[in-house]
Formats: sequence, C-alpha cells, structure tokens
Amino acid sequence: MRKRTIPTFLGAIAMAAVMASAQGEQRHDPSMHMQMQHTNSDTAVVDSRTIVHFPNDLRIHTLANMRDHLLALSEIQDALAGELYERAAEIAEQRLGMSSMALHGAHEVGQYMPKAMAAIGTEMHRSASRFAVAANDAAAADDIKPALAALSSVIRQCVACHNGFRVQ
Repeated sequence: MRKRTIPTFLGAIAMAAVMASAQGEQRHDPSMHMQMQHTNSDTAVVDSRTIVHFPNDLRIHTLANMRDHLLALSEIQDALAGELYERAAEIAEQRLGMSSMALHGAHEVGQYMPKAMAAIGTEMHRSASRFAVAANDAAAADDIKPALAALSSVIRQCVACHNGFRVQ
C-alpha cells in the first residue's frame, strides 16, 4: 500500500513545489506569465526579461546544460518516487550541485552573465548540493519532507533565473 501512495504523494508534492517555486518571493500574477506583457490589443507581446548575449558556441552549450538540468530534476523525482534517496542525491550532486560546475564550464560561461544571473546560478548549485545532503539524510531517517523542501529550493532558483533572464 505504501509503495503505491508514495509516487502519488511525490507527484502532488512536486506539483506543489513547482507552483510554490513559481511564486517564489512574489505572489502569483497571471499577467506576468513568462514576463510577457501586452501593451494593448493591437501590439505585439513584449518580453521584459534581461537579454543575455553569449557567443554562439557558449549559448548552445548553456542551453544544453539547462536541458540537462531539467532532465536531472526529472531523474531525481523518479529516484525519490522509487525511494532511491541515495541515487537522487548522487544525481543532484553530479549534475546540479557544486561538484558539477567545472563540468558545465561555469567559469567560462559566467563571464558573460550579469552578476544577478551568476548569483542565481551559483545559488542553484549550492541548493542542489544541500538537496543531496537532505536526500542522503532521508535514506537514513526515512523522512522525505526535508529533501522535498530542499528540492523546491533548487527549482525556485531555476524559476528565478528564467523569470529574469533570456539567453540569446
């Protein structure tokens, strides 16, 4: 019985985490979806996010890294649903955590980022490392709630960055 309810519970928690992370420090405002603003019914949609210009090869590299981050988050959720907490921790640290920064070329890419974007990215990596610790603790304590809260913090950093910046 417990095995069947865990994936359902995790799905609900993941959805709540995504919704909460989208709200972040601010309240949900449907008019701000994707920072798109309609000036009036006859004009085009304006994207008010800060454009970040990368050399083309780094832009492609950065976007590929972000897609891998999404895949890693999905794999982490799958591992949590299967109660494979150590595996979730391993994925988080290797692909998202502070240990992953050299593999992602963070130093090279970071020199093109606005300071605020770089700070959010660094906090995402720190949050992922904190999640890895919490996931390992969940394995020992059989309590997933702190790990889920830590995972939500990782996702909030992703939302904050994508809410404020656009790579071009």
